[in-house]
Amino acid sequence: MGDKTKAHEFHLPLAKITQSALNCPVRYLTFHNDHARLGLEYSGATPFSDTFHCDLNLPSSKPLMVQSPWCLTLLSPAASLDQLQRLIHFCAEQNWCIDTIDTLSYRRECTVIRFQFSAELEFSPARFACLQLAEEIGVDLVLQEGPSQRVPALAGFDMDSTLIDAEVIDELAKITGIGEQVVAITEAAMRGELDFRDSFKKRMALLKGFSEQRLAEIAQQLPLKEGAQELLHCLRELGCKTVILSGGFTYFANFLQRERLAVDWVHANQLEFAEGALTGEVIEPIVDGIRKRLLLAETAKEMGLSLQQVVAIGDGANDIPMLNLGALGIAIHPKPKVRLEAPQSITRFGLDAALYLFGLNDQQIAKLGQP
Repeated sequence: MGDKTKAHEFHLPLAKITQSALNCPVRYLTFHNDHARLGLEYSGATPFSDTFHCDLNLPSSKPLMVQSPWCLTLLSPAASLDQLQRLIHFCAEQNWCIDTIDTLSYRRECTVIRFQFSAELEFSPARFACLQLAEEIGVDLVLQEGPSQRVPALAGFDMDSTLIDAEVIDELAKITGIGEQVVAITEAAMRGELDFRDSFKKRMALLKGFSEQRLAEIAQQLPLKEGAQELLHCLRELGCKTVILSGGFTYFANFLQRERLAVDWVHANQLEFAEGALTGEVIEPIVDGIRKRLLLAETAKEMGLSLQQVVAIGDGANDIPMLNLGALGIAIHPKPKVRLEAPQSITRFGLDAALYLFGLNDQQIAKLGQP
């Protein structure tokens, strides 16, 4: 049998973390006042010789204050020493001066480590470099301005493939037997290859005659995106207002608000019926990407908020305008084009992982309770 697994906290300079040739699971990392504490699980040889170590001492329930101009958050489904080493090397190569590090989640299935750093950087190329490294080491890396690490006052959400794990218009088409045709139009629009307004009108025309009774049945069956209920519940508990801004339909968004999700307001497209069935026509104005951004900005203005108190979350090309509006624009499980253009993105976790980008840790999230 193999060596017995050991778990220890190592006290060492941050630079020394990159010097071990061994790889092993990471439980946590903190760095403050030039002193690093690294929690590891390992078997066999000690990863760091001539270094003080003790039993694991999990981080405190209160995160460090954000005082640096930038934050880089690592979210890993299986955090490893190799991932940390690559990230520390990366920061050094970029001339990013690491000020502090703390761990927001030390669950084995989701370890979240936040780096605060000082640097003069151009956001877009820096974000792209982070995306490349994230792909190489199998994590999410989220770059954001330090002041944006706070709970927003207003959060705008796309609905289809963001709050729910489906594109409603595609589900309607599958039932009517024209699924492949409509799905192809939807995917092209979400990738940004087709104008959303034109694609929306084409898809609606194909759905002429769909019964209102079947719509009610479908609404009951819509699968929620992982973490959607948890995120919206926590935002409500924290006093943040939320709004659905959807190129989908008010019929389904209102159902979600009424029955399943803690949402304050809804803006989406209205369906036109005649004799209990869809007419295939659209009711203007269509909620496309530009209108989503406009509605989110108008909502913030009505609330007396600055855009630095606003965040947006979506997944498709028609979400890009609103994702670039406020303090954060988080693409959740995004299409490739959106991942390249959105300011922030989460690809390996559910919606509730956004809470870490608002500066919360697991202990604080747990105190907010379950939905």
